[in-house]
Amino acid sequence: MLRIIHTADWHLGHHLHGISRDYEHQQFLAWLLVQLQTLNADALIVAGDIFDTANPSAVAQTQLYDFLVKARSLCPLLDIILIGGNHDSAARLDAPAAILNALGVSVVGGLIGNEQGETNWKRLIVPLKNKQNEIKAWCGAMPFLRHADLPDNTTEDPLISGVRELYAELIQNLQLQAVHEEALVLTGHCYMVGGNLSELSERKILGGNQHALPVDIFSEAISYTALGHLHLAQSVGDNETVRYSGSPIPLSFDEQHYKHQVVVVDIQEDKTVETTSLYVPRSVEIVRIPNANSFCELQVAIEQLEEYPFDSGLSIEQQPLLELRISLEKPEPGLRQQIELCVAELPVRLLKISTAYSGNEKGLADVVEEQRLEELLPEQVFMQCYENKFDTTAPTEILALFNELHESLQGTD
Repeated sequence: MLRIIHTADWHLGHHLHGISRDYEHQQFLAWLLVQLQTLNADALIVAGDIFDTANPSAVAQTQLYDFLVKARSLCPLLDIILIGGNHDSAARLDAPAAILNALGVSVVGGLIGNEQGETNWKRLIVPLKNKQNEIKAWCGAMPFLRHADLPDNTTEDPLISGVRELYAELIQNLQLQAVHEEALVLTGHCYMVGGNLSELSERKILGGNQHALPVDIFSEAISYTALGHLHLAQSVGDNETVRYSGSPIPLSFDEQHYKHQVVVVDIQEDKTVETTSLYVPRSVEIVRIPNANSFCELQVAIEQLEEYPFDSGLSIEQQPLLELRISLEKPEPGLRQQIELCVAELPVRLLKISTAYSGNEKGLADVVEEQRLEELLPEQVFMQCYENKFDTTAPTEILALFNELHESLQGTD
């Protein structure tokens, strides 16, 4: 048997409305080290979005490299595979690859061509060994595919067909390696048809949701496909062997109800696969007060928070994160100050006040009266500006072009 721990979307260096998540990430990484030892894992796959930005902080990079050193020290035979996601800089991940390879860590930040401009498939194929140092599987470590990676063709749907072609080539090379008919494993960082997006967190990559990838791009010869990008742990359609592990911590208030987890993947000698969800303990609580229709109603809800089992002895970094939602007929400039007075005695951190307005024909400045601009996603700002200018919602194709432009900018250092 071969045991793999599948995780993804760590987003090291993440900030939630200006609040660092370093403490939560450190707690998760410490927990993961214990699980790797306790479960006697043979391999660890991190399926992209290791960092939150293309230029991660020194703290985020230190967390990653400290974890890798400890994981290899505590589990000397552990195979570790890291792939780049859409938030990562492929070049930054690949830069220390030679050093990490010497530690037994395989890194594939992005596709790299040879002198002839052809993809170097060899660096994407990684053997997975058991504790007896026997190769039990081969992993095709496909990173996030950007537009520049895709073959230039003229089919009706070049994005999907381009991704399909690259995966077909990788699978073909993978099968050539499995001379003793070992199991085959794939990675991917992408959005699949039927995947459940959270409301705000994940970017609509590769041209938007109309370019969600079909599950049939993965051959039936593949025993397990470890996916990243979607923060809600889920299988793709009815296929339990094509899975998103989800993120280990909630990356937005919309994800507070997720059961954050890693996936334990057991590949048997006959190549059958068993998956088990291993839930990540939450080190910092996230609390959301749902929509209130007035400040008085919101004030009552805040007073009821006093009955919540808060621990007054928690350090600042351990205190719960709080979001309040309120519906108003018009902007109230003093609202935030009033709310801050109400929560001042509670051992919580007020991160966000979400306001909705019942009136119409408001400008963008009115819409974000009680929100800082940085609290909005670029897509939200674009959609609001488009609607204000043209008095209609942005067409799907225009939104897809905006997402493509934004993604191309995010992929640069």
